Amino acid sequence: MASGDIVAASPVGDLPIGTVVTNSGRVSGVRFPDSEVPGFPFAPDELLRLDEALKTCSEEARVRFSVYLGDLGADPVAGAREILLKGPEPAHGTLIAVSPNSKDIAVVSGAAVAGRVNDRVAALGVTAAAGAFRRGDLIDGLVSALRVMTTAAVTP
Repeated sequence: MASGDIVAASPVGDLPIGTVVTNSGRVSGVRFPDSEVPGFPFAPDELLRLDEALKTCSEEARVRFSVYLGDLGADPVAGAREILLKGPEPAHGTLIAVSPNSKDIAVVSGAAVAGRVNDRVAALGVTAAAGAFRRGDLIDGLVSALRVMTTAAVTP
């Protein structure tokens, strides 16, 4: 099996055999070399860039940042909160959730970091991402949002 391949799965729920959630919150798994790779919207170098930003920003801000791309339901903020609660250490986490089809962006934070990653910091992150999102560059937008939010978050 080849290691380091990304496997599409639910945010944390029932993961396929051979997959794990990394410290950055990314789902990583193994596959047989001959097996078909599921279609991903991002190239491996883009995923590495996002993973590095998640790791670096989480360490610098002392916040467990994570990203979710997918349907958030009728209430994007409530959908994002549900997803945050399924992740590791939700009280210390901040989730940037993007629903590309409905063009919704929600940023939610756990109780332990909500004072530092507040509405102002979330708005700065969304603003930083907006230009790249309009150009169709989700990775650049997410990385920009993470960096701005890390800088703006008050570290303990």
